[in-house]
Amino acid sequence: MPGAAAGAYHRRMRVLGRWAALVALAVAVAVAGCAPRPGGPAGAGDGVREAVAARADLLPGLLGGAPLRSWSYRTLAVHRDGPDRATADAELAYTLDGHDTAPATARRRLDLALRDGRWSVTADRPAEGHPPQLWDQGPVRAVRGARSLVLGAGQPEARLREVAALADRAVPAVAGAWRDATWQGTVVVLVPAGLDAMAALLGDAPAAFRGVAAVTTGRTGGGAADRVVLNPEAYRGLGDFGRTFVLTHETAHVATRAATTAATPLWLSEGLADRIAHTGTGRAAADAAPALARAVRAGRIPAALPADRDFAFGGDPAAAARAYEGAWLACELIADRWGGDRLAAFYRAAGGTGAPRAFRDVLGTTEEDFTRAWRERLRQELSSAPSR
Repeated sequence: MPGAAAGAYHRRMRVLGRWAALVALAVAVAVAGCAPRPGGPAGAGDGVREAVAARADLLPGLLGGAPLRSWSYRTLAVHRDGPDRATADAELAYTLDGHDTAPATARRRLDLALRDGRWSVTADRPAEGHPPQLWDQGPVRAVRGARSLVLGAGQPEARLREVAALADRAVPAVAGAWRDATWQGTVVVLVPAGLDAMAALLGDAPAAFRGVAAVTTGRTGGGAADRVVLNPEAYRGLGDFGRTFVLTHETAHVATRAATTAATPLWLSEGLADRIAHTGTGRAAADAAPALARAVRAGRIPAALPADRDFAFGGDPAAAARAYEGAWLACELIADRWGGDRLAAFYRAAGGTGAPRAFRDVLGTTEEDFTRAWRERLRQELSSAPSR
């Protein structure tokens, strides 16, 4: 990808287990379900809890037509602010039918008022210290693809349909390379209005995601719904190849989530996702890894496989590009020498026992010997690449 498109692609990052999950709903409503007030002040907390639970009845109407399977509010704490006012800390949990095997969750703060002996929710907002949700940013529009669900705020329907079409192509590409019964074979994509809105959903500063086309949220090892969150500004700067590549890469993270743990090195998780996204493109290593090729031609062959810190947000974009490219070529080496099925087995084993033991148990080698073979592969494939 030449020019700005390549820069946007190479600077994209992802987050493993940093956020529990992102919710995609519609604009918050100022009225909510009511519940009878139990007799006497001592029962006020129960009345508040019933009102909070009843609010879940509004959720289907707030999702822009997204297919809900389950939804609920769970009260965590109740605070009385006077004889007829209260606030409640709550957790919202929901699952999207055909997409989620575990719930998406969000922490919320609800305001309630006592009217005619009944508690009513008057406001619903993010809990202090927790990010807003897509519905806090405006009305949500839902577009269903054959294998995808795209939820957008502040985006025209035509753009969401374009994303759904590419996501529908990404899913079978990933399914062909990664077989896992725990994955639904679908992907949910959130498209906020812009960079600032994306950063707000992720609870970080916009500068951390500038030029980042997409991230995937979820929890390592599964247990929470995954969402691919696009940065529409960077995403629009990509060509057709770049957009397809990004969505395939992020869908691969969704598919491999259950096998990804804190023990999985980022070079393996990022490298496998890139390998799946590169499959069938026919691009030579030097074309697909220009930053690393420049370093190799200059005599700077990496001494070790990319460290987790090399993929960090806010770092040097060129260094991050070399990390992604080196990770991809490491996974290509495993697939070429041991086969794609063994690469998948290595991935799963690394998540269980760590990469050093997985090298021994699955590939019959050591990390040191593999690193030497990888460095030689870089030298052979990239050292004679023409300057770009």
